[in-house]
Amino acid sequence: MAEDIGKLKYRINYEFKNRELLRKALTHRSYAVEHNLQYDNQRLEFLGDSVADLVLSEWLFNEYPGIKEGGMTKMRASLVCQDALAAIARHLNLGAFLLLGNGEIESGGAERDSTLSDLTEALIGAIYLDSGYENVRDWLIAVYKQVFPEPCLCLAGDNPKGMLQEYTQRVWNLTPDYSVVAVNGPDHNPNFLVAVSVNGYEARGCAVNRKAAEAQAAKKLLEILSERDPCIFN
Repeated sequence: MAEDIGKLKYRINYEFKNRELLRKALTHRSYAVEHNLQYDNQRLEFLGDSVADLVLSEWLFNEYPGIKEGGMTKMRASLVCQDALAAIARHLNLGAFLLLGNGEIESGGAERDSTLSDLTEALIGAIYLDSGYENVRDWLIAVYKQVFPEPCLCLAGDNPKGMLQEYTQRVWNLTPDYSVVAVNGPDHNPNFLVAVSVNGYEARGCAVNRKAAEAQAAKKLLEILSERDPCIFN
């Protein structure tokens, strides 16, 4: 059973003036069919998709003046993809308030990325209709800053080592150097601390295996280098 929607305002830090909009945003098509409702959250999802695109376009334009159009387009795409929107839904615990049909509940619909992604978009659309563009913009940017504090790093994707090497070779004609600083923990569950350095810059990453620790270190070094050169992600 879904949580009392009256409690959602504490999770999302927003209180609806029109509670009916919130209820529509939380109503999955399967629930609407089972209860013979004339509405679900699909129209709000459609609207929220466009609102999110505009908000993030404006935010990235202002936040990263050194990044060109191509880089901003890639960054925005990474921030509105299914995985990112589902991550926001999980951060806000939206799935606990989603109204689902019995079949969807039994199949785990409240945890499905596609369902959670659609739910996030529907909520964005509902807040836009409830209080206008400026309020939904401020709310959405605040949420993104919580979930993705360094949005430019989304461009590193699953290959931060590759992005780092491409940049350092292009700018300095140098290849990053990785080294294991320490291996802690028992043999069956080690924890690797790895350092990456290049041209006087260094960062460290920690993970359960060397490969993951190197990726973590590379991502952190990209963050450091992006402060020096925002064009790193162009």
